[in-house]
Amino acid sequence: MDTPEDDPDAARIVEKITIPSALIQKSTADLIKKGLKKDVVMVSLDWREALPHPDERVEYEFWTNSNDECGPKCDSQAEFLDAFKGYAIMLEQGGYTLFTPHYITWYCPEAYLESRQCKTQCINNGRYCAPDPEEDFDVGYDGKDVVAENLRQLCVHRVANETHGSWLWWDYVTDFKRRCRMADKTYGPECAESIITALGIDVKKVRDCMGDPTKDEDNPVLKSEQEAQIGTGDRGDVTILPTVIINQKAVPRQAGL
Repeated sequence: MDTPEDDPDAARIVEKITIPSALIQKSTADLIKKGLKKDVVMVSLDWREALPHPDERVEYEFWTNSNDECGPKCDSQAEFLDAFKGYAIMLEQGGYTLFTPHYITWYCPEAYLESRQCKTQCINNGRYCAPDPEEDFDVGYDGKDVVAENLRQLCVHRVANETHGSWLWWDYVTDFKRRCRMADKTYGPECAESIITALGIDVKKVRDCMGDPTKDEDNPVLKSEQEAQIGTGDRGDVTILPTVIINQKAVPRQAGL
């Protein structure tokens, strides 16, 4: 159907719809209308992908990044977080959804562990890396700063979840994006922990969850993130940001998320 913004007549019709309805792509609707001119058309709707899991909750993931220097992509993620935050918290508090944030990370090949690229973009001796925010190793923040903040945000969610307040992650990340900006030189642990404290989350537990990024050892949280990136079943690998996955199905990027 046409969008109300494009067709005032359609807008008036939409307001009067009071029965269960479904929206389909205009290209599909055009095919149905074309077929109706020739003969009777049988339409079958498959709702299985839209149904929640057996526990009556919709499970969804949001793959994002704490970097705020990646241009329009970062801006769109920040806008989505702000716009969806209220709904996400309401749904989580009501027990209707189970939300999990995720962050893409990659590892440095062993042959390059001593290179400047790996030293500045990775933590835990090359195990977990992120691109340099400014794409310039001599300017601003390093990729390892982004990895550290991604890890902190994961730990905020885990620690908050221990006290059944996982939705505090939304408060943290939206506040962090406003107050702890790379352009303002406030992106980092000092600004981050001031927000964590204000939200009533145990800072020590978050630090313990994060571990020591300088050690040559696995980080359980980031290791599980790398494993989660790998596709299973009908879901492919997560390779681009942002990505939303609902009930193990990736939402098409055309959906505007």
